[in-house]
Amino acid sequence: MSPGLAIVVFLVAVALVFDLLNGLHDAANSIATIVSTRVLRPQFAVAWAAFFNFVAFLFFGLHVAQTVGTGIVTPDIVDDHVIFGALMGAIVWNVVTWWAGIPSSSSHALIGGLVGAGASKGGLSVIVWKGLMTTSAAIIGSPLLGFLFALMLVLAVSWLFLRTAPLAVDRYFRILQFGSASLYSLGHGGNDAQKTMGIIAVLLYTHGQTGGAFHVPLWVVLSCQAAMGLGTLLGGWRIVHTMGSRITRLQPVQGFCAETGGAATLFLATAFGIPVSTTHTITGAIIGVGAARRVSAVRWNVAQGIVIAWVVTMPAAAVMAAVAYWIATFLF
Repeated sequence: MSPGLAIVVFLVAVALVFDLLNGLHDAANSIATIVSTRVLRPQFAVAWAAFFNFVAFLFFGLHVAQTVGTGIVTPDIVDDHVIFGALMGAIVWNVVTWWAGIPSSSSHALIGGLVGAGASKGGLSVIVWKGLMTTSAAIIGSPLLGFLFALMLVLAVSWLFLRTAPLAVDRYFRILQFGSASLYSLGHGGNDAQKTMGIIAVLLYTHGQTGGAFHVPLWVVLSCQAAMGLGTLLGGWRIVHTMGSRITRLQPVQGFCAETGGAATLFLATAFGIPVSTTHTITGAIIGVGAARRVSAVRWNVAQGIVIAWVVTMPAAAVMAAVAYWIATFLF
């Protein structure tokens, strides 16, 4: 094996480790609501979510991968050091926030890492500002959409089932929540796994392994979806507790509305190629269903801490990625 190919294999492996950590870190996004409403036991919930994480590639195009690969920093300046720095910055931040039980964004950690490592090599001129600004706007837009969709769903369901006995409503939505959790896991796998696909694809492009044009090979798609699904299967129980119970208490009907509102947001973002945070999205939706009950039902101090983590994620990952980039250039 030539040195160049060995480096590619190593960096692909690092990218897949990030993808696995992404699935583990964001497992709570897919399962927190269905676990907290006691519709499924945790071990069954993660298996359910992992399956739909994996098959998501059958339902979505690769627009998000295209954005990450070519729309954050100029692909021509990307090299092995930039890829390594971006991945290590995102991985370190993911591990820190996972250990602390903070539902931060793996997506924005990777975007921040790519910007930090890319700017360390070529300065601010290499940043594709349109793509970065669109992704940054999604920090506000995705949880807001999740909030609004979930809030409207709660109001609609409350009106439709106004004369139905609470016990019957609970029974209906325990069944319906299987569908809403599946949709959310599809949206999660469809948007999140594509970010790693974009990183691997731009790596292959810079090494001339894609025939001179940027595209995502099928083996990259399958590998990333499998790593994401495996990470979800391993679970992220620290974050599940924060997402599923500390923000607000959920009943099956509220879990259904939160998952469906979050899934609708992710489907829209993926269709338009916007790499949004699944963590932000489901948090906004959970806050929406809590606020629909009454404003005091939301533990705003917990939500405030999560929002602070959102704001800090991109710059923190960028700094870590810049440090990793300089270490890589010094050692290799």
